[in-house]
Amino acid sequence: MKHIGFIGLGTMGAPMASNLLRSGFEVTVYNRTAEKCKPLEQEGAKTAATPQAAAEGKDVIITMISNDDSIREVFHGDHGILATLQPGTTIIDSSTISPGLAKEIAAEVEARGGSFLDAPVTGSKPAAIDGTLVFMVGGHAEVIEKHRDLFDSMGRLLLHMGANGSGAVAKLAHNAMVGIHNVALAEGFSIAVKSGVPADKFLELVKNGSAGSKQAELKGQKIIDNDFSNQFSLALMLKDLKLASSLSDSTGVPSPMLGVAKSMFQAGFNHGYGDEDLSAVVKSYEDWIGRKIGEGN
Repeated sequence: MKHIGFIGLGTMGAPMASNLLRSGFEVTVYNRTAEKCKPLEQEGAKTAATPQAAAEGKDVIITMISNDDSIREVFHGDHGILATLQPGTTIIDSSTISPGLAKEIAAEVEARGGSFLDAPVTGSKPAAIDGTLVFMVGGHAEVIEKHRDLFDSMGRLLLHMGANGSGAVAKLAHNAMVGIHNVALAEGFSIAVKSGVPADKFLELVKNGSAGSKQAELKGQKIIDNDFSNQFSLALMLKDLKLASSLSDSTGVPSPMLGVAKSMFQAGFNHGYGDEDLSAVVKSYEDWIGRKIGEGN
C-alpha cells in the first residue's frame, strides 16, 4: 500500500485526504493551522509538524495549497519538501498555480530523481467530499498511470492535458469561464428581477434555455436563497482570474470578458465578500438594483 504525504487541508484538501484514508492508503497530513489535522487523525491519519516531515519516506506527496507564494514556501522554505526529496518520489500538486511555477517545480523535482504532476481539480467542495472531482493533469503519461489508483479515490475523471504546466493552463482557462459564467448569471438575474420577473421563474428559464450553464445549476438557487456558504471562495476565484489574466497577456490572446469578470470579482472582494462563496459576486448587482435577487419569491 502506498504511503501518502498530504499537505494543505483547506476546503478541498481535507475531504480529498479523507477519501484517500477511506480507500485504505496510509496518509500523513500537514497543515499550517494544525487544528485542521485533528478530524483526519480521528479517521486514521498521522500528523506531521512540518511539510518536510509529512513528505519524508513517502511514495507520493500531494499538495493542495492556495497560491504561488504558499507553494514556494512549502517546497523551498524552512523545512520545505525539496530539501530531502528522495529519488523515485512522485509529487502531485492539485493547487491552482501559475503554469510557469508548475514547470519550474517539475524541473526541480525531476533533477532530484522524482516525478511531478500538476493536477488541479474542478468540482468544488461537494465533489471533493463525494470523491467526484475532475483532474486535469500535466506530466508524463506513465507517471499518471502509476498513480491512477489515487486519482480514482478522489475523483471521477482524469484528463491528461499534456506536458508539465498544461494542467495549470487548463485550470486557468476553465476558471476564467467559471468566473465569466457567474457574472453573466448575476447580470441576467439582475436585469430580470429589476424588471419584475420572479427570480425562480427566470432561473427555470435559464436552466431549460440556451443560456443554461453548470454555474446556473450549481449557484442559481443559492443566489435566490441568499445562501453564500463557501464551496469555493470569491477570494480564490479572484486569485485564479488574476492568474488567467496574466496567462492571456503572456500569450497575446484578447480576453475582454475575463477582464470584466476579474473587475466584478475585485469589486466583490473590496466590499468584503472574499470569504463567501464565489456566487457572492451577485451582491454588487444587488446593491445596484436595490434588492436581493430572491426577495419576494
